[in-house]
Amino acid sequence: MKKIRVGVIGVGYLGKYHAEKYARMEDVDLVGVVDTDLSRAEAAASALSTRAYSRCAALFGKVDAVSIAVPTPDHYEVGKQFLDHNIDVLIEKPMTTDLLEADRLIDLAETKGLILQVGHLERYNPAVVALKDIVHKPMFIESHRLSIYKNRGTDVSVVLDLMIHDIDIILNFVRADIKSIHAAGVPVIGEHVDIANARLEFKSGCIANVTASRISAKNQRKIRLFQKDSYISVDFASQDITVIKRGEKTADALIPGMDIRQISFSKSDALEEELAAFIRAVSTRQTPQVSGRVGRDALMIALDIMSQINTSIQQYLS
Repeated sequence: MKKIRVGVIGVGYLGKYHAEKYARMEDVDLVGVVDTDLSRAEAAASALSTRAYSRCAALFGKVDAVSIAVPTPDHYEVGKQFLDHNIDVLIEKPMTTDLLEADRLIDLAETKGLILQVGHLERYNPAVVALKDIVHKPMFIESHRLSIYKNRGTDVSVVLDLMIHDIDIILNFVRADIKSIHAAGVPVIGEHVDIANARLEFKSGCIANVTASRISAKNQRKIRLFQKDSYISVDFASQDITVIKRGEKTADALIPGMDIRQISFSKSDALEEELAAFIRAVSTRQTPQVSGRVGRDALMIALDIMSQINTSIQQYLS
């Protein structure tokens, strides 16, 4: 079978992992990596026995698909260049910094019949995959995504950097329109918001309380979901699920009338699964699970949250 020719655009913190995983895939030919810092591109290319470039145009006509892991403000321009040249695109989240740019990429990809996938890699966490058979019509959701400070992703707010993962997961579970959003956040280290909380009220009646921070003393990625007759707790880091469900009323139960079940999974690589899914979509021409439109849905909520937070900050400072 013919190998899919792939390039990686941006080989910083995340992009270098894209390149490494593509280089190991039997059905992929990693044609080259691109970075405006040519020395960084050359270092990545040397380690992976591929070629380094400083301009995107160097890959036009040479690749079938690309991963785009450049800074978020550059997502639109870089993504458009490759779609214009009939090249399938996986673009890291958030797909763009505004909805108009997202719509333009989606329309361009659909008009040309191209694959446009957005990098919400938590969708490929085995715990999240398993939840599709466990979560049914949740009524209350609480998520915490906390991170020790890292000098990456700070070109956007913590909402677009971290919280958007949980927004995407929650939208996938609830599958209902948003009724209202109430949000608060604070920039602590730089100009962008570093800690944020949002309360999402859905027309279905479900309420989600979402917190994200990149200035935490510890790392935490957890979500709890409450639905009729059961409570589900998920630890994304350990890939464990705890399900507490109405069962036999035994006297020695930790919670009277409830059964507790622990589900564990062997460790897997969510990024590798995500990239493999992208390659399958490129090969089969099937719409990816996290399409451009799915990425846009999460972006729309994230931008609404940021709009509220920015308004509150401006009012406080005025």
